[in-house]
Amino acid sequence: MSAVQAPVAPAPRSAQGTVRRLIVYSILFVLVVIAATGISGLIGRLLETRPQFAEGAGGLALSLAFSLIAGPLAVVLWWFLWRRLDGPDRSSVAWGLYLSAIAVVSLVTFTTALLGTAADLVRGTWSPEALATGISWLVVWVLHRMMWGNDRKGPLRLTAVPLVLGAAYGLVVAVTGAVRTLEPVFGEALLPADAQIGSRWWSSALQALVWAVGGAAIWWWHWVRERARMLRDGFAAVVLVIVGVLGAAAVTLGGLGASLFVALRAAFDRSDPWPVLLDPLPLAVAAASVGGIVWLYHGRIAQQRSDAVRSAARLVEAGIGLIAAASGIGVVVNALLASLTAPLAGDDARTLLLGGIAAIVVGAPIWWVAWQPLRVAADAGTTGRRVYLVAVFGVSAVVAIVALLVVGYRIFEFVLDGGGGGLIERIRAPFGLLLATALVAAYHFAIWRRDRGTAPPSARARMIDRVILVSAGEAGALAEAIESATGASVTRWTRAGDEAAAAAAPATVVEALAGVTGRRVLVVAGPGDRVEVIPLAE
Repeated sequence: MSAVQAPVAPAPRSAQGTVRRLIVYSILFVLVVIAATGISGLIGRLLETRPQFAEGAGGLALSLAFSLIAGPLAVVLWWFLWRRLDGPDRSSVAWGLYLSAIAVVSLVTFTTALLGTAADLVRGTWSPEALATGISWLVVWVLHRMMWGNDRKGPLRLTAVPLVLGAAYGLVVAVTGAVRTLEPVFGEALLPADAQIGSRWWSSALQALVWAVGGAAIWWWHWVRERARMLRDGFAAVVLVIVGVLGAAAVTLGGLGASLFVALRAAFDRSDPWPVLLDPLPLAVAAASVGGIVWLYHGRIAQQRSDAVRSAARLVEAGIGLIAAASGIGVVVNALLASLTAPLAGDDARTLLLGGIAAIVVGAPIWWVAWQPLRVAADAGTTGRRVYLVAVFGVSAVVAIVALLVVGYRIFEFVLDGGGGGLIERIRAPFGLLLATALVAAYHFAIWRRDRGTAPPSARARMIDRVILVSAGEAGALAEAIESATGASVTRWTRAGDEAAAAAAPATVVEALAGVTGRRVLVVAGPGDRVEVIPLAE
């Protein structure tokens, strides 16, 4: 009996190893951050040329403590861990998570500091603390980038995270900087003389240009130089859809909606003076221009990806258009109810009405083109579409319930109190929101029920819930084939030492899965066309 019970021992050792790695890498992360902070403080004192800003002995003591205590401890701990990266530690999640976290933190810190220093120089001010912070964290980023790219000790897990997040961060900085660069330029060109920002509009434009160029350089380094654009599945696809498509679409529609609102007010509502009325226009035009370019580029990239990515991009476009159109409907109802109240609310009602019309005009066409309500959906029953329908229905139903409660509260308050405004004035805002969200919830619930009836059998009843795929090489096409054939979620593992090998044929694997049932199924594909399917116990 003792011989049978002996093999149970490795489980605690494995758990202890995982906890050990998480703890030591967390300690290393904290030590590196403290050491970099201390070194940046020392460098800042060396670069400081303004005696009135010099820190006292307390600041120097803190920087010395951080540098001379945390720095050596970080080096010793790193040396201890670096020697062990020939075995299981290299393939652990903790090693990849540590490098990803420190790479992203150091990238954001040093780029923010250096770009801020450059922008301050354009303005004519000197920021030695920011420059020191940028230098110290740049060294941290370079050192960890070298570790990440090491052929023998680089991480085997989460290798794409720094590239994807770096590209996304650079894109956000570049878009923000470009919008802020174009805002004063458009303001100088579009606004009348009495509404322009002043003679030094070019100074703010140059400062923002520094951030735009810096962000574009960060994005290019990760997207093109480090080949993040070649990553097609998993985390990279999620970030592409959320940042590149959804984020850019939101910026574009926001800019278009604000521009149209200003145009409608200029034509039908001149209750405010021209400087006040036209003030949002430069920022809106800049946001629409930059966001539209980014949206178009990433939309084309998404169309070159898998069916799941294309469907997700289309759904988020439909979602952002739906939000804009539904918000516009709620605002229009609010404005129509406001027009029934006292005449003093006439100008406010007109402004609200024009804002709602602008939101509908901008959002409804985007939703119509992306959703195509008159056509039978080719992706009916797919996971992405089901998640979208349930999410939209759930969120809109919750908002409608909250709005209904507010309407009820206002009605009871009016009945019990009776003073301070009419009933319509009290309920018009939540009632408009209630009507819009109720319509959205009812429509998407009906679409969800229709999809359940028209979805193919494989989409309605899955025989397999989850597939764990172990294969050689890039198995993106293989995972897509399994998900399309079974409807199951696929988790991919790559054989050690076979990263460059060719994956098994998708048709062979799908054929091997025919008739297999189970909550979890292990699929071992390769070497060659050899496929082994193993249903796992609960």
